[in-house]
Amino acid sequence: MLFYFLSVLLLASAQAKFYTDCGSKLATIDNVGVSGCAEDAKECVLKRNSNATISIDFTPSVEVDKLETEVHGIIMNLPVPFPLPQPDACHDSGLKCPIKAGTKAAYATTLPILKSYPKVKVEVKWELKNDKDESIICIMIPAKIN
Repeated sequence: MLFYFLSVLLLASAQAKFYTDCGSKLATIDNVGVSGCAEDAKECVLKRNSNATISIDFTPSVEVDKLETEVHGIIMNLPVPFPLPQPDACHDSGLKCPIKAGTKAAYATTLPILKSYPKVKVEVKWELKNDKDESIICIMIPAKIN
């Protein structure tokens, strides 16, 4: 019985991911990557005065004509917007819009971590929204700005 319990525990921890899905109802997330963050990390460390690159591989279940990126840092339950140099997710991100339903897509962009950001633990909420303001992708990444 103990062997069975330990096997299940090891299997569950091997499949642990550093992000959680917070409402991606119109797409399936295939993979998420953040530069410098291991897949099994409990939180990603974002160094001030540097850039963090995020990549999201996904498959939309509906046709997507336009995508806007919205990023918020959730600090003490308050969403604080992270400004992005290019919020249009169909521009300079590897995506070619429109994206047909059922077609795998790969999004990647860079988020500047400004020196002025405080050293704090934060939940990063990363969304890709369509022109109807629906979240195609929504992920939460536990992070620490250092």
